[in-house]
Amino acid sequence: MDYRLLGQTGMYVSPLCLGTFNFGRQTPEKTAIYLIHKALDAGINFIDTANVYNEGESERVIGKALADGRRDKTIIATKVHFQVSDDPNDRGNSRRHISQAVERSLKRLNTNYIDLYQIHRPVFDMDQFETLRALDDLITQGKVRYIGCSTHPAWMVMEALAISDKYGLARYVTEQPPYNLLDRRIENELIPLAQRYKIGLIPWSPLGMGILVGRYKDVDNLPRDSRAFVISSWSAERVTKKGIEEAQRFIRICNEYGLKPSQLALLWVKEQPGITSPIIGPRIEAHLDDLLEVLDLKMDPEITKKLDDIFPPGKSIVNFHNNSGWMKG
Repeated sequence: MDYRLLGQTGMYVSPLCLGTFNFGRQTPEKTAIYLIHKALDAGINFIDTANVYNEGESERVIGKALADGRRDKTIIATKVHFQVSDDPNDRGNSRRHISQAVERSLKRLNTNYIDLYQIHRPVFDMDQFETLRALDDLITQGKVRYIGCSTHPAWMVMEALAISDKYGLARYVTEQPPYNLLDRRIENELIPLAQRYKIGLIPWSPLGMGILVGRYKDVDNLPRDSRAFVISSWSAERVTKKGIEEAQRFIRICNEYGLKPSQLALLWVKEQPGITSPIIGPRIEAHLDDLLEVLDLKMDPEITKKLDDIFPPGKSIVNFHNNSGWMKG
């Protein structure tokens, strides 16, 4: 497998990262553990989760799956930020919240260290020094190996790098943004920043939440088992008439070249400049089997050109930053 360097860490990760958003909710524990083992057996060594996923169940399932001795060969990435209790301080990017949350994540993951600890979303009414100093202390304590952020604006990533440089703190080595054919806005600033400063990019939602594979036919009749129907209002907001129409054009190109929409959508992200490892989020075994085939595929420049004509570089058709709190739709 073509393992890739994760930023400046010196660690090599698989070109696909196993996302576990479904594990512990739509994917029951037994199936989730099976999918984790199958992904590891296929060469995936990178797993992403978050303390907020299914109230911590996703982390707990991962810990149980890796208890068979595979922990040391697996790179675990988890995240902190969102509110996880009624306590008004049990959220955000403060030292207090980070210090408490990391202990809970370590316990659920059944491990004494986290490979990559990420700030799930930015906070704009506090100095990033507070967050970075708390994260730096976790590295000194041996609880965390590396740190990163998710869905941050490029200027804030750059500010964080400057603060780390000025005060001698650990620096962000990764950023985890939304990125797919329907929303290519990170190409304007974030990807060039990542390339210049060697930040690993771990995109989420490479399939456009299923829009690109034809999951949604009508904005007024969402499938009852779909993420847009089950999870949240901001997921449903991404299912738009324009997005569905452009997805149908994408599917016609897939048919023309004999490719599955899920595979081409993922392959396109995997092969984009600056991308380290897009996150896949299988719910069932068939999804995982389908996406694992992309590990051995390469992008045809002719197809890339056709996709650029439909989905203009640097533009968005659907707003996948709609829950970020900063990107204009």
